[in-house]
Amino acid sequence: MGVGPFKEIAELIEPTLRSMGFELVRVHLFGGGRPRLQVMAEPADPNRPMTVEDCAEISHAVSAVLDVADPIAGSYVLEVSSPGIDRPLVKLADFDRFAGFEARVETGEPLGGRRRFRGLLRGVRGEDVLLAVDGEEIVIPFALIQRAKLVLTEALLAAAQRQSEE
Repeated sequence: MGVGPFKEIAELIEPTLRSMGFELVRVHLFGGGRPRLQVMAEPADPNRPMTVEDCAEISHAVSAVLDVADPIAGSYVLEVSSPGIDRPLVKLADFDRFAGFEARVETGEPLGGRRRFRGLLRGVRGEDVLLAVDGEEIVIPFALIQRAKLVLTEALLAAAQRQSEE
């Protein structure tokens, strides 16, 4: 989820989201003239799709919590969204949940001489993420992962389509 204010914001809003039946995916603050706080959430039930109405309800509830706690100095824009099909992979469990799909993974420091990897997720082993890259299994310590997301592929689109039909 990140450190500093991201962690504080996540800890403030997670109980509200859970009570509403949602899981927090990610919190991110984008700079600029008027900062934008992105709250990415999804239904706790993986078979339930996220709706625009859900985003509006979350926005209203999260705004109330943040107005009271006031963790961000100055004004900002709150943006609530779903992770989408080519979602970011944030928690260790995400790498297990989406095993079998293609992902891009970037580490904060080089691993075997490189920082960027693209391959098929093979799940997790302990605190390590397993990724098949060019026929070779790469073991990436979760603590080293700076950024990761699913790659939009035909297989991912087909799985999303099947899920929406259930």
